[in-house]
Amino acid sequence: MKIEEFVAALHAEFYTGVPDSQLKPLCDYLYETYGIDPKRHVIAANEGNSVALAAGYHLATGKVPVVYMQNSGEGNIVNPVASLLNDKVYAIPCIFVIGWRGEPGVHDEPQHIYQGAVTLKLLEDMDICAFVVDKETTEQQIEEQLSAWKSLLESGKQVAFVVKKGALEYDKKVKYANGNAMSREEIIRHIVAVSGSDPVVSTTGKASRELFEIREANKQGHGYDFLTVGSMGHCSSIALGVAVNEPDKKVWCIDGDGAALMHMGAMAVIGANRPKNLVHIVLNNGAHETVGGMPTVAGGLNLCEVAKACGYPNAVRVSDFKRLDKALKKAKSANELTFIEVLASIGARADLGRPTTTAVQNKIDFMNQLK
Repeated sequence: MKIEEFVAALHAEFYTGVPDSQLKPLCDYLYETYGIDPKRHVIAANEGNSVALAAGYHLATGKVPVVYMQNSGEGNIVNPVASLLNDKVYAIPCIFVIGWRGEPGVHDEPQHIYQGAVTLKLLEDMDICAFVVDKETTEQQIEEQLSAWKSLLESGKQVAFVVKKGALEYDKKVKYANGNAMSREEIIRHIVAVSGSDPVVSTTGKASRELFEIREANKQGHGYDFLTVGSMGHCSSIALGVAVNEPDKKVWCIDGDGAALMHMGAMAVIGANRPKNLVHIVLNNGAHETVGGMPTVAGGLNLCEVAKACGYPNAVRVSDFKRLDKALKKAKSANELTFIEVLASIGARADLGRPTTTAVQNKIDFMNQLK
């Protein structure tokens, strides 16, 4: 279905959510049509944030909002759906549009397999009626389904369109870019050169894929790295847990701006605990690049100043390799919690692969390396 037809059938005036590769046609269309407009389209920090924004929109307008996300975000909406939107609480209607990663019978990455299997069940448990959208779905069917759901929405319930891979199409090609000079893969290569045999915890998406391929090229093995392939936003907390229990090892965290924003409270916890052996690096390209490149609000933030406010005693922001190398070497020798914000460009190699080891094997290798 053409995305223009899908959007027209929804008859919605406000969209908010977290980008998803499966929903790229929708994300690109919304960005091309509305950009970032607090009254029409907001890219949120996390999916729960989107639900709250949608609730505020309904309270102010009486209209039904649309919240979009990958199905991995269902976990982030459980609390606000159950304790805010639910018809036994405030009865706030909402239309969810959910990209179905890990659909049973369709090959996908390991972090999506279980999530994909329970996608519809989770919606059912939250009392959200769902309709699956595939390549054969028509605009008329979307219209008819919304008509069938009219009484549910009017009573303050929520509904969901669960979108299969390839179900939506958008003819325009939207290119996202920034003015930063350093590529993420080259930045990670510099981090690897300085971190040596220290343990590294890396974030969801292309950063972990690039780290894996750098280790392959260096013939180093993969025991040094814990690749956080799922649970976006939590790699810094994983790194904190490793650092406080391995005080004699320097622990490096390679984070992304979208991930750091998703659960920013983790920075406050890290800053309060101040592990002297942790180096927290955020690669800030101001984009959700792994799922298409839509912007994050981090492009307009100074995360270095945020880290300082959260209690990191040593924080620096760099935009070129000379300053990056200096900051990395200083962090390597420092006996102090360090934060490095690295301004990165948007883009990755077209032939970038994926980890060839299983997630469980990665865990075992990492734990053995720590010993």
